[in-house]
Amino acid sequence: MSTSRSELLRWQFDLVWSLFEYHLERLHEEDFLWEPSALCWTMREDPAGGWVADWADTEPDPIPVPTIGWLTWHIGWWWSVAIDHLRQRAPRERTDIAWPGPGDSTIEWLRHLRQEWLDTLSELDDADFDLPSGYPWPADAGLTVAHLVGWVDAELMKNVAEIGQLRLQRAARDAVS
Repeated sequence: MSTSRSELLRWQFDLVWSLFEYHLERLHEEDFLWEPSALCWTMREDPAGGWVADWADTEPDPIPVPTIGWLTWHIGWWWSVAIDHLRQRAPRERTDIAWPGPGDSTIEWLRHLRQEWLDTLSELDDADFDLPSGYPWPADAGLTVAHLVGWVDAELMKNVAEIGQLRLQRAARDAVS
């Protein structure tokens, strides 16, 4: 039995998403901004009622522990830009990606991005996977749309694991408090 790259990448994405749904279904609003350590990156409400992500253009050492809120914004940022690239739209800047806030609005935002991603993937055929892609690496890296799609799966898997671990830590901490 032969499996195309698009079928394999879609299968991998669906597997990762099922793991994400496990955590999304169990998140509570207060989980999003819980800070598990003194050194955290989180989302901060601005005076206009929007949200701003903690950020450094040069990665600090040590790297701050991200909150679930920051991780969900981060997913929304890189995923939105990946979709922009595949749909041949001008990629948005990091600061242009609006995080909806803690709770159900962010969960729905991520589910909407999932659907937009699936719609985008459904427009690709195997030949499209060989086209060059300059995201998230330099354009001259020689990587393809297939690499981009594989990277999305890997980046999502990493972020899902981080969200899951934070959710479990908070739940375990609260269970013994």
